[in-house]
Amino acid sequence: MKWLKRISGGLAALIVLAIGVGVWMYHDRPSLQYYSGMQIAPARISPGKVQVKFLGVATLLMEDGETAILTDGFFSRPSIPQMLSGKIAPDIAAIDAGMKRADIRKLSAVITVHSHYDHAMDAPEVARRAGALLIGSESTANIGRGWGLPEAQIKVAVPGAPMRFGRFTITILPSRHAPTGFTGGEITSPLKPPAGVTDYREGASYAVLVQHGKQTLLINGSAGFEPGALKDVRADVVMLGAGGLGKFGAAHENAYWNEVVKGTGALRVIPIHWDDFMTVAAGEPMAPASTLMAKLLLGDFDGMVRLLKHYGETDHVEIRLPLDGQAMDVWEGLN
Repeated sequence: MKWLKRISGGLAALIVLAIGVGVWMYHDRPSLQYYSGMQIAPARISPGKVQVKFLGVATLLMEDGETAILTDGFFSRPSIPQMLSGKIAPDIAAIDAGMKRADIRKLSAVITVHSHYDHAMDAPEVARRAGALLIGSESTANIGRGWGLPEAQIKVAVPGAPMRFGRFTITILPSRHAPTGFTGGEITSPLKPPAGVTDYREGASYAVLVQHGKQTLLINGSAGFEPGALKDVRADVVMLGAGGLGKFGAAHENAYWNEVVKGTGALRVIPIHWDDFMTVAAGEPMAPASTLMAKLLLGDFDGMVRLLKHYGETDHVEIRLPLDGQAMDVWEGLN
């Protein structure tokens, strides 16, 4: 009986320790308040002016009062326990709430940068609600088909071919996922949720060039690149996928900066895909990943900022942080 009590006591201690570590992981976050001076000011609203809203991960809303375009449209944010349970699916209530918070009503297009769940899982439902065209790889198309989105609302991307939506010109360009263990694979048939996290295979990865008048914006949703794919691209601002920067090695990070930022002549970089989309639930204020989780998955936020500031100071590129869901003029002060 004594050994049973000891085992029970040991298990109880381990459970308490695990809970304590979990609480510490949740609260041990870099403070965004420390970086408030780096954040872009809210946009001044004027007719025809482009506003950009960062809605977490690589979800960006761009609108000019007449036309609205969204990348990814990921709002569900399933928790770690949900993912470990085996199956995930779009959270309709979270999608509805996220679209209302961002004031998304009518969209011309929902463009996915690749087909992992945190980019493409919700996209068909967002496209359905907003009457939009779902644009992405064949893998993204199969996510749309599995959700029952009509084929007329699905468009497989043609890299390098400009698409016109109102006064926006959108060009999808080849890219690559950050060099993690979650890359590669195609979704070759309609994917019907609930499905496993790993069923949402990458498919093709893209960068998205947005042009509106003389203003140019490049969105690179993951910290990877296709060598030479951007050699003829020029962009004033780059929304730069930054998750994992600081742990891929100097050679990759230097090449990434040179290809996506320096090579495009960017004047400003705004990092995206650094926020915690696994322990920060839908509707909660955006926050960097906890330190331990960041080291395992998204890298260290403070280290990422230091790295980008170093590159920015070297090449005279301004580094700014996005606002949480508020309209931004990402070209403010550049024109």
